[in-house]
Order: sequence, then C-alpha cells, then structure tokens
Amino acid sequence: MTPLRIVNVILGLTMTGFTAVQYNDPDMPLWVLMYAVPAIWMYAVTFRLQGVVGSPDIMRLLWATAVFYVVAVISLWPTMPNFWRKEVWIVEETAREGMGVMIALGVVLIAVLNTRLKGAARVVTGNPVAGKAKRA
Repeated sequence: MTPLRIVNVILGLTMTGFTAVQYNDPDMPLWVLMYAVPAIWMYAVTFRLQGVVGSPDIMRLLWATAVFYVVAVISLWPTMPNFWRKEVWIVEETAREGMGVMIALGVVLIAVLNTRLKGAARVVTGNPVAGKAKRA
C-alpha cells in the first residue's frame, strides 16, 4: 500500500469517526451527511479511482461537492475570537461545527488532488494504471 493510500484510508476513517460521534446530536442527520460525504469520496478515490476519474459525471459531482464545502466553510465560519483554542471550542458548538466543516473541506480537496495526481501520472507514463511501469 502506497503512503498516499495510507493517508487516504486514515482520512476516510477519521471522517467515519466524525460521523459516528454524531449519534446524540440534535441535528444529527445534517452532520452525519456533512461528514459521511467526504468519507465516501475518500474511499472512492482510494479504492475505485479509475471509476471516479473515468466518469465525467462523477468528476463533476466531486467538483460540485468541493464547491459546496467551500460555501459551507464560508457560511459556518466561527465568529467568536480564538475559536481554535480549546477553552473556546469546548463550550461553543458553532466553533466545533465550523472547524468540522473546515476539516471536511480539506478531505474533499485531498480527494480532488488524488484525481489530479493519478491523472497526471497516467498521462506521463501512458499507462492506464497510474504509477505502474509499462512492461515490454
């Protein structure tokens, strides 16, 4: 397993963990969805990259997801000062939610980056399986 794939799996598991801890949240459906979508994208680019990159519709959906999370970060950005400090986010749910969406955006952008890196490797090598050497 490549280092990038290991990072992808760790990020997917992290987002799955974020999803799991929403069980007692009053607005659980919203936040389960907000965290599950990046996890699904991370697993998709890790284990089914050819299906993602090979389909223009799925790529458009991935880019639309990235745009959605950019808008979500802008709209849910914590307004309280020093929101990243533990003494603030431990008591302010909006700070935790804002930081969670920032992390989710980061994971989605890494999923997009995966498609770009693997696509570039396929173009350079001319091989449909990115990163593998051609056999003579």
